[in-house]
Amino acid sequence: MAKDETCDLLDGGLSEEERRPLTLKQQAFVDEFLVDRNATQAAIRAGYSPRTAEQLGYQLLHHPSVRARIDAAIAEQSRRLGINADRVLLELAKLALANPLDVIEALDATIKDGATREDTAAIQSIKVKTIPQKDDEPIIEREVRMYDKNKSLELLGKFLGMVVDKREITGKDGGPIQVAGRVQGLSTAELQALITKSEGGEG
Repeated sequence: MAKDETCDLLDGGLSEEERRPLTLKQQAFVDEFLVDRNATQAAIRAGYSPRTAEQLGYQLLHHPSVRARIDAAIAEQSRRLGINADRVLLELAKLALANPLDVIEALDATIKDGATREDTAAIQSIKVKTIPQKDDEPIIEREVRMYDKNKSLELLGKFLGMVVDKREITGKDGGPIQVAGRVQGLSTAELQALITKSEGGEG
């Protein structure tokens, strides 16, 4: 997304700091982050040093004007695609709460006549295999696979705040995380200065 297009998405409710113009590298980071939501890789592709990309990517995500443009761009993507939180929640509920016996005939693995599109949304794949027989009718094998119910329930629970991730982050072989010397112990202001320096002195 071009710099002026992103700015057009910002509304008047933003602070002066959030509306501050981005440098070329910061705008490149915004554009690259929207590709895969990976801050480290976005920082590298935007031209920041790979050595400090992880820390700088994190810092850029918390930079007020960068964050404002990312949020605005994501909101615009959602608007264009017609995707909102309610729609995501409904789709997750279809997968998590579907009962296979309401959709599939248990005896021959065919879809029930009364199954609706809402019901069949929970089906991941259908495979049909015909096995020829020399002196008889061919044998038809069917496999109907539903989406992972446990995974869908987990995602639904997270969406509704019922499930909270607990993660223990360690370094190599369970040891402490090793932080590059250039950024270890730096304050937010010092990290921001490092970003500016890596941009070659841009705004």
